[in-house]
Amino acid sequence: MPDAMYRGILVVGDPHLEGRVPGFRRDDYPDVILQKLQWCLDYAAANCLLPTILGDLFHLPRDNPTWMLGRLIDMFDCEIVAVYGNHDTANPALDEHDSLTLLVKAGRLRLLTPEAPWHGVMGGRPVVVGGSSYRVPIPAGFDPAPSDPGSLVVWLTHHDVTVPGYEGGRITPKELPGIDVVVNGHIHRRLDEVRAGSTLWLTPGNITRRSRNEATAEHIPSALRIDVTEDGWVHTQPTIPHGPFEDVFHDAVTDSETDTSASAFVAGLGELLARRTDTGAGLTSFLQEHLDGFEPDVATEILALAKEVTDSGEQ
Repeated sequence: MPDAMYRGILVVGDPHLEGRVPGFRRDDYPDVILQKLQWCLDYAAANCLLPTILGDLFHLPRDNPTWMLGRLIDMFDCEIVAVYGNHDTANPALDEHDSLTLLVKAGRLRLLTPEAPWHGVMGGRPVVVGGSSYRVPIPAGFDPAPSDPGSLVVWLTHHDVTVPGYEGGRITPKELPGIDVVVNGHIHRRLDEVRAGSTLWLTPGNITRRSRNEATAEHIPSALRIDVTEDGWVHTQPTIPHGPFEDVFHDAVTDSETDTSASAFVAGLGELLARRTDTGAGLTSFLQEHLDGFEPDVATEILALAKEVTDSGEQ
């Protein structure tokens, strides 16, 4: 699509694609998330929006299934810009062994850098979309080229940013002269915006629900839409079609506070087996809660075996 045809931007947060079913998900997670990503691309095309990805396209940086990479190559048949996240890289910086590099080399994805932002026109206004991937510093400001007077400057990041509801971050939002809006990934929940002088910091959350917890139960998968006009811009968050939380995740294993007998322990294991997931979610925490009745060396050996067979799947 020619730059002049864009009306705005669609920001897709942290898909976390993976070839296996994580956590307590009960559905076909790989296909479901690919469908959500396809919905975003279709929505962007229908509304003349530039699709962008906030990092963590993949949950595992390497050894992703060939069929999934093939699907992505077929899906990414339009202009897409992105930053990479911590899950996209096995090392601090992206390299030739990471799956995301294949999409870049195939011409299916353009990575943004502070030195090479996207330039174009949206809604009759010059727009710059810059990006700072994981561990790449966010610039202290941005000076648009003389050929882009009055540009709207949007900066995509994948950083540990302190915002209300997520106070443990390492970066505090501040005014970045010349940058109108920072859109940060990495944090999976949608949180309130923060205004720092002329710079607005947005945390849209991700399109994926991976963990079974209270925050996930309240999270509504959505993308961030930025519509640009000659004299301004507005942002909204269109909801992505998704299933009810109780249909997506297995129920928690029932825990009896009064029955600590061996039969209850075996029954609990049986319930976990009935709800087993690819990552063995819940097994380690279940064992830690129920191994007090075993000799310490036996309990330690059981936990070691559990970690080996699940490959630390509870992430």
